Amino acid sequence: MGILLGLATALAWGSSDFLARFVTRKIGTLRSLFYMQTWGFLLLSAYLLFTHSWGHLFDGSGWRPWAWGFLAGGCNTVAMFSFYRCLEIGKVAVVAPLSASYPVLTVLLSISSGERLTLLRVCGIAVTLFGVVLVARGESGADDSSRSSKRGIAWALFASSIFGLLFWLLGHRIIATTGPFASLWLIRMTGSVVSLAVLVAMRIPVFKSLGASNWQPITMGFLDTGAFALSNRGMQMEQVSVVTVLSSLYGAVTVLLAAILLRERVSRTQWIGIVAIFGGIFLISR
Repeated sequence: MGILLGLATALAWGSSDFLARFVTRKIGTLRSLFYMQTWGFLLLSAYLLFTHSWGHLFDGSGWRPWAWGFLAGGCNTVAMFSFYRCLEIGKVAVVAPLSASYPVLTVLLSISSGERLTLLRVCGIAVTLFGVVLVARGESGADDSSRSSKRGIAWALFASSIFGLLFWLLGHRIIATTGPFASLWLIRMTGSVVSLAVLVAMRIPVFKSLGASNWQPITMGFLDTGAFALSNRGMQMEQVSVVTVLSSLYGAVTVLLAAILLRERVSRTQWIGIVAIFGGIFLISR
């Protein structure tokens, strides 16, 4: 069941991130992050009020569940800003698989926490890193937008590193202490407050209409929050490293949608790197 939840997570995240490509380019990274986090927070709040799935927040466990949840929220906000930024300025088919390479760090941290590393997973980590290098180097021969695309790659790699840390914290520390849905509620609350504060501090108008596309941020919030919930639940039922790797296949969903609907140009070297990344992710999951 944990494996199915991991795959469902990948489908939901991949679809949400594909929509984010359009929203970020229309209203900017910060507004997109604020809208997605806020809609997700409102939808999740309604769910928790109905089901009373508050985890350890109000059961007398003290401040620790709240502290872990806010830490996760801070990490996720930084990672999501970086990821939305790379979607805004980079090629979806390139930055999505780079950001999805975060299981390398999660698996390494999981090993340090006691999970065993098989030979296949060692090979998977090496293949994934090789793929990251190919994708980054392949941009050197790109078109006139290569400078922007390279910045997108840097943001994607930074997002990947923060995501790797976040999912290790969730699987080995936060979910057990706070609860799978309560931790997500705090993540969304933190993201909404922080992104709003940054918008106000930078004197950026908070609200900007997307016209006929106003449904996109709502859908992003629903899909992204739902994916997080599935991932958190899956990590309670299966090894953290396995669920994390499977959920990271969201990059494949995003790349597929970009290739079919956007017809983005990707060099041969980058395609080899993309295949290597997903091949390495598959080996890590074995």
